[in-house]
Order: sequence, then C-alpha cells, then structure tokens
Amino acid sequence: MTKLNFPSHPLLLGFDRLERLVERTARAGTDGYPPFNIEVTAPNAFRITLALAGFREEDLTITVEKRQLLVHGQQQDNGNDSRVFLHRGIAARQFQRAFALADGVDVAKAQLEDGLLHIDLVRKEPEDTVQTVPITRG
Repeated sequence: MTKLNFPSHPLLLGFDRLERLVERTARAGTDGYPPFNIEVTAPNAFRITLALAGFREEDLTITVEKRQLLVHGQQQDNGNDSRVFLHRGIAARQFQRAFALADGVDVAKAQLEDGLLHIDLVRKEPEDTVQTVPITRG
C-alpha cells in the first residue's frame, strides 16, 4: 500500500492530526463485516447502526480511544451446544469496526435491540470566540 501524501501548503498549519486521521482511515479494515448504516437523526446528532445477529450485550465492547470509536464483538462459546447444523449462514466470528470521530463528537448512548446495535453520537457546537493578540515591542 502506498503512503498517502497530505497536501503540504504553507498556509495549512497544524493539520498533522488530520493527516494521521486520513492514514488511519485508509488502513482500517474494509471486509464489510458487520454491515452498518450511518444516519443523521438531528442537525447535530448521528446514529451508527450495526447488524449483529446472534450477538448479546456481553459479547460486545464499545470504546473511544484517541477520537476513534471501536466496536469489538466476540461471541462466547458455551461449549455445551449439541446442535447439528445442515447450513450455518449466520456469522459467528469476531470483528472489530472502527469509526473516526471529529473533535466535539461524543458518544451519547448505545443500545442493542432486535439484533441491531445503535450508537448515538452528538456534536457539540463550538463557541465562537474572538481572540485579540497583543503586539509587544521587540
């Protein structure tokens, strides 16, 4: 995989975090499992919905680390399952799905309902501030 070169313009100061975000997103897994939707639920609110048939709350972990939302799932093996499958089409594998969060976007809640994991996000409106910088004599 080739390294993505972020535009280096002399007026783009302090955008190194954005460059790292682009690189991290490019490295993220793209296997398509589990499938998910992202929807806008209000002007400053979003919902990520992951299809997780067969997963229980205790099989899932949701963390936020360095502005990255990580959803990890691993089904627990009961060991006493005596069922015999003729066809097993419902995935029972572990997964990790990552979503990059912008500054000011926080996780409000997560809810597992009918095989769908809903993660609600809210974006706080930044305060408009004007800073006056004093000029001192050299």
